[in-house]
Amino acid sequence: MKTSLLAFSLLLFAVAGSGCHDWLHHPDMDPPYPPVGLRTATGDNFIELFWDENRDADIAGYNVYVSSSYDGRYEFIASTTSAYFLDEEARNGNLYYYAVSAYDYDGNESELSSDVAYDIPRPEGYDVMLYNGAASSSQSAYDFSQYAVVSLDDKYADMWFLASNGRAVMRVDTDTDIQDMGPTASVLEIGTAPVSGWSTTHEVELYAGHTYVVWTWDDHYAKFRVSSLSPSRVVFDWAYQLIPANRLLKRNPGQDRE
Repeated sequence: MKTSLLAFSLLLFAVAGSGCHDWLHHPDMDPPYPPVGLRTATGDNFIELFWDENRDADIAGYNVYVSSSYDGRYEFIASTTSAYFLDEEARNGNLYYYAVSAYDYDGNESELSSDVAYDIPRPEGYDVMLYNGAASSSQSAYDFSQYAVVSLDDKYADMWFLASNGRAVMRVDTDTDIQDMGPTASVLEIGTAPVSGWSTTHEVELYAGHTYVVWTWDDHYAKFRVSSLSPSRVVFDWAYQLIPANRLLKRNPGQDRE
């Protein structure tokens, strides 16, 4: 069961006047219902929280809590008047569990939400360009761990771009896997790395608008989406999971966690 480390309480609104006006104020002692529908969206050194607006008529706002485990002790981090919070203190590679409570105008606070809501911020990048390794090898490969374009012969390169005879491919070494996840509107659509279906040839044909997942030689997962493609170069967006063996590549709220 979730327990709050900080029993956060609000100051009650002062009742103006006295004497004959005292009877006008009747404090509500019943706490609101806990919020439901809590979900997250992962970014680069931030996590967004979304939940359903509480239907109690006297809701004044929400308190946001964080923990290192679902059943752990939750620490208060912020209050908000909307059903949304941006945690800009979250750091890439760390696991965060969240819970939210609701409070009313009389200072009554609900129990913490029971939804399983956790995420791991991870680095991401946009508009990275690689050149055709068959023509110029010095800027044809990418190292996700360094967030850097590298030479095709760099020993830490995770993948490299080659194009010839009207065919463009992304190739990986034999200790790395790659898979075409199909067309997507954004690199953010692919939430979790697959467990099977990897290319048996350790290469994939590239198509503009497709997102691909890479399982690197050092047991990290990454994804990239091709935004532009020609025989001489490829441009892509990417995201990279810092925690080894963790398949979570999420960004969009509302997707199932695995």
